[in-house]
Amino acid sequence: MEKENIAVGLDIGTTKIVAMIGKKNEYGKLEILGVGKSKSLGVARGVVNNITQTIQSIQQAIVEAEENSGYKINDVVVGIAGQHIRSIQHTDYISRSNPEEVISGKDIQLLIDQVNKLAMLPGEEIIHVLPQEFKIDGQSEIKEPIGMYGGRLEASFHVVVGQASSIRNVGRCIQSSGIELSGLTLEPLASSDAVLSQEEKEAGVALIDIGGGTTDLAIFKDGIIRHTAVIPFGGNVITDDIKEGCSIIEKQAELLKTKFGSAWPGENKDNEIVSIPGLRGREPKEISLKNLSKIIHARVVEIIEQVYAEIKSYGHEESKKKLIAGIVLTGGGSQLNHIKQLVEYITGMDTRIGYPNEHLAGNSSEVISSPLYATAVGLVMNSVANNTQSAYKLELRDTFKEVKPVAQPVVEVQEPAPIIENNVEEKKAKDTETTGEKIKRSFFDKYVDKIKDFLDNAE
Repeated sequence: MEKENIAVGLDIGTTKIVAMIGKKNEYGKLEILGVGKSKSLGVARGVVNNITQTIQSIQQAIVEAEENSGYKINDVVVGIAGQHIRSIQHTDYISRSNPEEVISGKDIQLLIDQVNKLAMLPGEEIIHVLPQEFKIDGQSEIKEPIGMYGGRLEASFHVVVGQASSIRNVGRCIQSSGIELSGLTLEPLASSDAVLSQEEKEAGVALIDIGGGTTDLAIFKDGIIRHTAVIPFGGNVITDDIKEGCSIIEKQAELLKTKFGSAWPGENKDNEIVSIPGLRGREPKEISLKNLSKIIHARVVEIIEQVYAEIKSYGHEESKKKLIAGIVLTGGGSQLNHIKQLVEYITGMDTRIGYPNEHLAGNSSEVISSPLYATAVGLVMNSVANNTQSAYKLELRDTFKEVKPVAQPVVEVQEPAPIIENNVEEKKAKDTETTGEKIKRSFFDKYVDKIKDFLDNAE
């Protein structure tokens, strides 16, 4: 069979794990070949806290994706998330020995390697070094320095830092599931790739990805990633509040939230009531939809205010940094009724719900183009780009393996328990700026190799 550029993204979320297989069609759009979804049992707030359960959930999602598509999964691009992620702005420079030579990719790589040596807090590692703007001999606002002349090459960087142990735990889960780790991507960057247009990134936009355990933020301006943050609250805290406030079990609270919940209490009349079956022969509970919306409203306001504080700390209120395109909401939490209106009311910024259908082929199912799958779609896009670029890098060729057709699933798993349809997810995305793209790849390939070495030595 002729080799196809098939890519696999694995979104390890707090509420669900999604394995998605896709390829680019002849029109350059992403065609989804198969999706596998399982309930995430070993992840809390985006961080693995039970290796065994996470491996089982990953295998379940992988097998389902393989059965749906008829392909065998060998390697995946995985999203990195969690409350341990933080970002810093850093400026660095190198003095070139021969200013008469044009600046090449080697010079930029040298500068990036220098940033990678920055001293971090104990247990932290740099996972992303994204060049923003360059300065050559004092001339600023240069986006593409390759091919120019100069002695002093300076750049401002967006550096993403994470807990080394958390990242290695993810690597261990992937390896123990019998698949290769071919790339890592920060999840807010993956989501932004799937749902934002280039025009929005130019104008200035904040992507808010409301997942099950965390809410992720990625801010773009002038086409460049400017700020990322992970807030350790998501849809699960809303469910917990409903569970406590109404004295019901979690499954009922989740269904109440997705079927009847609203972020705007004024929408419900006082006499609107929903009846919940009692446990084991007990009397059914009657819950006022107005009270339900008040509980949801209080928690959503708290989440949005924390995100808005991050947007303000980036400097949105300065005229040069103003985010003209406003806010894009995605993730499972964005499907909550009237959340768009509430976000506009709190922030005063234009808001829309982000669907990952812009880059999908026209025949994609409605389910896949839901905000729920934004991160998974972004990770597959990242994996396609990864595979395409690796074809031109012979020294990295062995990291990517052909995905072969399969008749049988490789792992035996029990029938999954029923899952509430509106489970929320954890997510994120990658920078599309050309220079950053090339540089980020080579660094990430090294980083993935580093994790592989660590895991092999730990055997």
